[in-house]
Amino acid sequence: MSTIEVDQFLAHPPAKVWRALTEPELFERWVKMPNDIRPVVGHRFELLTEPVPAANHPGGPVRCEVLVADPEKTLSIRWGPVWTVTWRLEPEGNGTRLFLTHAGFDLDDPGEAMAYKIMGGGWRSGVPRALEQVLDALAV
Repeated sequence: MSTIEVDQFLAHPPAKVWRALTEPELFERWVKMPNDIRPVVGHRFELLTEPVPAANHPGGPVRCEVLVADPEKTLSIRWGPVWTVTWRLEPEGNGTRLFLTHAGFDLDDPGEAMAYKIMGGGWRSGVPRALEQVLDALAV
């Protein structure tokens, strides 16, 4: 199994970053997927995704479940049937070091290999920029 890892500094305090990770309307703004996430272990929710033909993904709801919710420190969710996405927050100066781990890709499966490539690019470029924009617009 393969993993995507991202290390990103955000010039915002952990409390603000936590809000962007756990409030449905804020989360939707930067992941671009309607949802009903709540930071409660065991909470099941759906991410409404667009089709991604290259990854053999038809779009529609992806079932998720909150696995870990340690306020302002760690949020981990099961994303679909096999993936786990974890965000770990560490205070750094006046900001936050955000570590993302998206685990569980089977690179022997062509669809998952393509998803790994597409999602890896997204997690490393467009998604961090979108998260920064949400945080910049958010009052403390």
